[in-house]
Amino acid sequence: MRLLPILAALFLASPAFAQTVPAAAPAGTPPPQPAANLIAEPVALMIAAFDSDGDARVTRAEFDAGLRHAFADADPQHTGSVGYLRFSDWAERWLGNRNALPSPFEVDTDGDNRITFVELAARFDLFFTRFDTNKDGVLLRSELVTLRPQLYRPGGRGRGRGKEGAPPPQQ
Repeated sequence: MRLLPILAALFLASPAFAQTVPAAAPAGTPPPQPAANLIAEPVALMIAAFDSDGDARVTRAEFDAGLRHAFADADPQHTGSVGYLRFSDWAERWLGNRNALPSPFEVDTDGDNRITFVELAARFDLFFTRFDTNKDGVLLRSELVTLRPQLYRPGGRGRGRGKEGAPPPQQ
């Protein structure tokens, strides 16, 4: 019976139960950078790259030409369509990741496992319309970025609840 209290004491003294106190930053160290609150979707980055004259604006003509160029890159034999694997290669190059949206499943509207320029253009027209918040037919950088709500709470990372289970304050 004396063994149980000794085992309990050893268990509670284990490193898993030890408190860690964060080290204080050395004097003169600048405060940490605040969390980013602006993000850009991969497709928005691609559209921003369509700005051919460098004026930080993407006109409808630049958008259409950029999309044609991007599709031609996926279809070098000019067959008029690409399969899902070729589309994944295209997405990795133009969107930065094979799994970036739009997925081939949402672009291939007729379900034939091939993606044509018409299908790609129809899906990207929806992006253009969504990003063009002032409906002037030109995409500005400010329209291509998204304000992300603050996901960090003071004193730590995450969406955790503060004291008394209240949600973290919104800024």
